[in-house]
Amino acid sequence: MKTNLLDFNLPQLTDHFAAMGEKPFRAKQIMRWMHQMGEADFDAMTDIAKSLRAKLHDTAIVGVPDLMVSQESEDGTRKWLLDVGTGNGVETVFIPEDDRGTLCISSQVGCALECTFCSTGRQGFNRNLSTAEIIGQLWWANKAMGVTPKNERVISNVVMMGMGEPLANFDNVVSALQIMLDDHGYGLSRRRVTVSTSGMVPQMDRLKEACPVALAVSLHASNDRIRDEIVPLNKKYPLKELMAACQRYLVKAPRDFITFEYVMLDGVNDRPEHARELIALVRDVPCKFNLIPFNPFPNSGYERSSNNAIRNFREILQEAGFIVTVRKTRGDDIDAACGQLAGQVQDKTRRQEKWIRIAEEKDQ
Repeated sequence: MKTNLLDFNLPQLTDHFAAMGEKPFRAKQIMRWMHQMGEADFDAMTDIAKSLRAKLHDTAIVGVPDLMVSQESEDGTRKWLLDVGTGNGVETVFIPEDDRGTLCISSQVGCALECTFCSTGRQGFNRNLSTAEIIGQLWWANKAMGVTPKNERVISNVVMMGMGEPLANFDNVVSALQIMLDDHGYGLSRRRVTVSTSGMVPQMDRLKEACPVALAVSLHASNDRIRDEIVPLNKKYPLKELMAACQRYLVKAPRDFITFEYVMLDGVNDRPEHARELIALVRDVPCKFNLIPFNPFPNSGYERSSNNAIRNFREILQEAGFIVTVRKTRGDDIDAACGQLAGQVQDKTRRQEKWIRIAEEKDQ
């Protein structure tokens, strides 16, 4: 089997070429061809010695996922379903805005955490994505989106907020992050790359040391009772431990705040008393809030909070001195909005069957 060079960050690729008897600068050349030029054909890498190109033809590939489905929303959001083999597909979303273009990348086929309001969680879990499958989403999207007339990349920001819990696939995600940040890769700033986590406390500490990019925490509740119910991981790492981990992360973070994501669920977590609990919860953590109107999906069991409830919730937080944004619902006509990504998951957990059974019982 040939080696997929997209699986390697620069130190790993340098070691790989050293084992082939090649000098370190060859790794930098190949990195630039793969990631900056979007080139997968070794014959097109014209400044590489013919002898090395021949060797690479025999031993290596630049292997990216194949496109299964491409969709474009009325608001310009684009979503791609990419084939990662054995009947599995992951979804990648590009969100254009006036001042930036953001790519939302998946890290797993499905998700094992089973947050109750998330469509991905309902699909069950198959496996972690490889580094090549993670970075391949950025490679593929860059190729599809092209560059601006001024030769600027359309994709300026990356968020690890697609399918899966990134920190549950720690090593492969970190390797992909290092490629995104490398000047011979995509050259992105740490401030423009964000990892979202549901609160895997030990891995947050590891990320702080290995590759401290911007951090978003999927909070979604103001107390342990509610969070235990809607984010089951909270039973393992409750809010007190999570807040302490956020404080530790800020020591090395590229931004001086944590972003707390908070999906607004009608009658569950959107009352004024919940906002006041939040204020007390995060009082020692420099942060901002991103309120996310719930994006419905079939048989979710939840409703989106009213505009009035969201406005009141935001105002309570703002009056306490917090920066609060309400996320625009983008791409919901193609199921590309936050919490709607489902992909194509050959579920190993039988969770899909469980949720279908629950929905059928409710209908009876």
